[in-house]
Amino acid sequence: MSSPSPADASTPRGVPHPALVVRTIAVPTARVADLLSLLPEPEDAGDVVSWVRKGEGFVGWGRVATFTASGPERFEQAQEWWRQVTAEAIVRDDVDEPGTGPIAFGSMAYSRRSGTESVLVVPEVVVGRRGDLAWVTTITTDATVPAADEPLDRQPAPQGPGAVEFADLDLAADRWAEAVDEAVSRINAGDLDKVVLARSVRATATRRIDPRWVLARLADDYDTTWVFAVDGLVGATPEMLVRLERGLVTSRVLAGTIRRTGDDSHDLALAGSLARSSKDLEEHEYAVRSVADALAAHTSSINVPDSPFVLHLNNVMHLATDVAGVVDDDSTSLALAASLHPSAAVCGTPTLLADDVIGELEQMDRGRYAGPVGWMDASGDGEWGIALRCGAYESARSLRLYAGCGIVAGSVAADEVAESVAKLLPMRTALGG
Repeated sequence: MSSPSPADASTPRGVPHPALVVRTIAVPTARVADLLSLLPEPEDAGDVVSWVRKGEGFVGWGRVATFTASGPERFEQAQEWWRQVTAEAIVRDDVDEPGTGPIAFGSMAYSRRSGTESVLVVPEVVVGRRGDLAWVTTITTDATVPAADEPLDRQPAPQGPGAVEFADLDLAADRWAEAVDEAVSRINAGDLDKVVLARSVRATATRRIDPRWVLARLADDYDTTWVFAVDGLVGATPEMLVRLERGLVTSRVLAGTIRRTGDDSHDLALAGSLARSSKDLEEHEYAVRSVADALAAHTSSINVPDSPFVLHLNNVMHLATDVAGVVDDDSTSLALAASLHPSAAVCGTPTLLADDVIGELEQMDRGRYAGPVGWMDASGDGEWGIALRCGAYESARSLRLYAGCGIVAGSVAADEVAESVAKLLPMRTALGG
């Protein structure tokens, strides 16, 4: 897992390194029917990677190379490191699809001031699946091209963490509610339009928390999300910050949330009220506008739907909009993610003012929560979500869980506390709480 570095530092690590030798071969999809079940038991929680949705995506294990950086230039430094790594790599790719060949998994710190480092990880083995295609990529620093014949055996089921206790961190719920009230006062005074405030909870287990246990339960309960693990950050995000594939960029914006009740007819009525809510529509409009404006600088054309749709997840419903465009410069997926971060969905508007309010009222370091998380291949194609509904390992038996809520003029503190509880539910239930 990443180690902290001083706030505002700019300290890239991970260079130089031996040239990577990469081999990708196709395998029958039947061998990778359940990607997460292929993960071997890790010695450290940070030694597995995952990016899985509805049975497709990637899992990986081991480490061949790691890059870390902090400070305002962390995105640029990570991208330059990956450019150098892939330029020097020896590659034999029999599949030649996005995500094959050299691939890095990344998790970026939310803030340039964070004491938590951003990280790129290159695993030793990556298993991927998309539609009717499946493949294995083996990466080494040996002088010969690896055979990529890694055994793909279903591993024994991981052991659960036992009893888990949860405790508020930084701001308890009542004090966080006071921060929400203060944010609403500043919005009503005209200081800013929206701010996203987050809170954190510590989960402590009686036994080691196996990341495979958490990932499997998240995948079972939230199959419409991207279930991720990178360097000790695990979660299930419903929000695709940016996807780049052969020049087409897409971004899914989520802002405006209501909790589900479990009663289908009642939830249908709630979905209708969410779609008509002026408060939630206003919050959503800010988020969509911030994404569209950022992508416009990199695209020759862009499509923004006139109105959002309601995305139904197991625990909540969100207003959602899919923005798409055609990239007309040489931006990589990580560069596009950097241009979108932080969006109004995790920060607020205006961005700089909202970020300052976050730093003042939250009274915590978000670390890699709400930062981009995902993957990138040698061409720059990739997918980067926002690290939401997640937890960061503090020790083998402890995770720090996060949840955030968008605050606008019509926000009510008690409602926002309830929404934060709903957003903590995926990780709490995955841990058995």
